[in-house]
Amino acid sequence: MSIDYFLPTRSIFGEGSVNETGALLKSFNVGRALIVTDAFLAKSGAAEQVKKIVEGAGLFAAIFGGAEPNPTDTNVEAGLKAFNDNKCDSIISLGGGSSHDCAKAIGLVASNGGRIHDYEGVDKATKDLMPLLAVNTTAGTASEMTRFCIITDLSRKVKMAIVDWRVTPKVAINDPMLHKGMPPSLTAATGMDAMTHAVEAYVSTAANPLTDAAALAAVRLIYKYLPKAVANGEYMRARDRMAYAQFLAGVAFNNASLGYVHAMAHQLGGYYNLPHGVCNALLLPYVEEFNLIGNLDRFKDLAQAMGENVEGLSTGEAACKAIKALRTISKQVNIPANLKVLGVKPEDFDIMAENAMKDVCGFTNPRKATKEDIIEIFRKAYEGE
Repeated sequence: MSIDYFLPTRSIFGEGSVNETGALLKSFNVGRALIVTDAFLAKSGAAEQVKKIVEGAGLFAAIFGGAEPNPTDTNVEAGLKAFNDNKCDSIISLGGGSSHDCAKAIGLVASNGGRIHDYEGVDKATKDLMPLLAVNTTAGTASEMTRFCIITDLSRKVKMAIVDWRVTPKVAINDPMLHKGMPPSLTAATGMDAMTHAVEAYVSTAANPLTDAAALAAVRLIYKYLPKAVANGEYMRARDRMAYAQFLAGVAFNNASLGYVHAMAHQLGGYYNLPHGVCNALLLPYVEEFNLIGNLDRFKDLAQAMGENVEGLSTGEAACKAIKALRTISKQVNIPANLKVLGVKPEDFDIMAENAMKDVCGFTNPRKATKEDIIEIFRKAYEGE
């Protein structure tokens, strides 16, 4: 059986690397870029900074600041209009997962036509995107280097999972200086999103030696440096290590895919517009507790990667230590206690479970679940059991 391995054409790390954006874009022989970002970065001056860098390379740049925290199909439509109105031939995404996903979706429709809904699923595009450069400002989603694009369909209240190798950015830029402004809560949520990526990829049925190495390295780095980044956002070593960690987690899940944590979190985001990282962090220990029997050895490995002492323990006992460690780091970084405090309603569990069963992210989960299993996991996460 063949194994595909997807990565951006070029990835750049380090303080000040954002300053290479203009020269890198120019190397693609384009002239007019749309900078896709969110309202905060559009108003804070960060987008204007990137615009000046691009203009300094002799190129035109326009700013679209309409990417919402959970980008929607209407955001994509508005961004596509901005792309066409400005006669753009390239895209720069600036921000976290929301900006990158919105930019990917805009590029997908601009290059292939139709509506973003036409691309839900796996590899639906037939044409390459125009050059897309992703400048990352968070350490979590890894959307700056993946083939995943998540867009909310407002009419269905469903997050569409678009998985297509053609949406992978040509260039991914991770400058930890851009991460300094993240508040502790956002640092925690995005960091736990990265932890979820690494864990789900490691226990995925599509895991392979290449993804295993990236996933375990990411788990080690996140467990060590995320609490430090939350405690002190000015600590640049923690910011730098988290930039690498989330990228490694992206390498892992971009190729091994994910599991029921993401399949379920997408429903919470679609129904309640809740932060994706927080939903992942809350669901992670409950889903992986359900998954334990699917691959005890892998959970033992994860426990060791998070610093748990498993000497003298049976494989099952060691595997349970991984769940304990996941709960510990969530508590350390102040993830909310349960779904109840986020305003989730039990009467929605049925439809959310039904939709989660259809989500492409669940196809590589190590243990197959029924709809009733998914409802029960939602219930446990709701009560905080």
